[in-house]
Amino acid sequence: MQRIYLDHAATSPVHPEVIEVMSIQMAEVFGNPSSIHSFGRAARHVVDTARTTIASSIGAHFNEIIFTSGGTEADNLAIVGTARAMSDKGRHIITTSIEHHAVLHTCAQLEKEGFEVTYLPVNEQGCVQVDDVKAALREDTILVSVMYGNNEVGTIQPIQEIGEMLNNHQASFHTDAVQAYGLQAIDVKKEHIDLLTTSGHKINGPKGIGFLYAREGIALSPALFGGEQERKRRAGTENVPAIAGLAKAVEIAEASREEKRQQYIGFKQQLIDLLSAQEVDFCLNGSLEQSLPHVVNLSFLGTDVEAMLVNLDLAGIAASSGSACTAGAIEPSHVLVAMFGKESERLRNSIRFSFGLGNSQEQIEQAGKAIAQITARLTKA
Repeated sequence: MQRIYLDHAATSPVHPEVIEVMSIQMAEVFGNPSSIHSFGRAARHVVDTARTTIASSIGAHFNEIIFTSGGTEADNLAIVGTARAMSDKGRHIITTSIEHHAVLHTCAQLEKEGFEVTYLPVNEQGCVQVDDVKAALREDTILVSVMYGNNEVGTIQPIQEIGEMLNNHQASFHTDAVQAYGLQAIDVKKEHIDLLTTSGHKINGPKGIGFLYAREGIALSPALFGGEQERKRRAGTENVPAIAGLAKAVEIAEASREEKRQQYIGFKQQLIDLLSAQEVDFCLNGSLEQSLPHVVNLSFLGTDVEAMLVNLDLAGIAASSGSACTAGAIEPSHVLVAMFGKESERLRNSIRFSFGLGNSQEQIEQAGKAIAQITARLTKA
């Protein structure tokens, strides 16, 4: 039985070229980048080269890239770092009800510390309205955090419009771009983004590495204390092999972005067409047009999400019920609750499929046929 991986939004396989680059670094470049001798300078050169590559990918400057252990740390640094640095100017934060838990749980912690957080609603396509952001904005608002593209349903948010609206306000603008980076063309200056979060393992890079873009001059307090790495913004010896691997993954993603976008959009349409041809009773959660190319979330009427996932796994197909960080949780997806309400049937029968490296049209066809057979069996039971 051929196993088919359709859960790239949870994590992606490491690209062979990334593995090769990291292997060389681990074998040959072991110096501490803070050391001034030749071994340290060799490691520093790797880190600096990677920082240049990554900064270029989003239209940022070299010194605006802070390497982190991944998206969660980058989100925490952006949100907590801003809150602490700007607490004398206000204690109000705006975010949305569909953010990743790395944002939501961080905001919840800040609420316990006396900050006030406004959680904005979304429409049935999973999109926040710019007017709602504007209406929630106050003089004491210090941070607005809106994800670039949703990890569960793929909806792309109006980032540039929100950024432009915040131009003359003291609030910093943060976007969690973990799911969008590598597939969406992002320009932090053009889109007026102050803080942007990414993670390596979503773009065929290694786990345990990511970065936070922080605009030059932005108020940001460090979350870790120790050495003076990352210009005193993130203490700890740099993970040189992972940083080199991340840079290689970024380089590959940038070179193949448009090709991958078209391929994944094609996979999405192919799957939907196959299911329609097989007369599967399903609904699309989110927008087909205004969404990330690699994510599609479908509600299969008359099925149960747990039974569906088990049967898919038995058929060799890996998919997800939403965010990988809530796998095994009893409570329904907070994203679908925000979109459709607590009583919606979609909360109990929705599956996320996400495409990436290694997928083919043949795999999508095989998966579509298997899904049709499974739904027929489950709805007949």
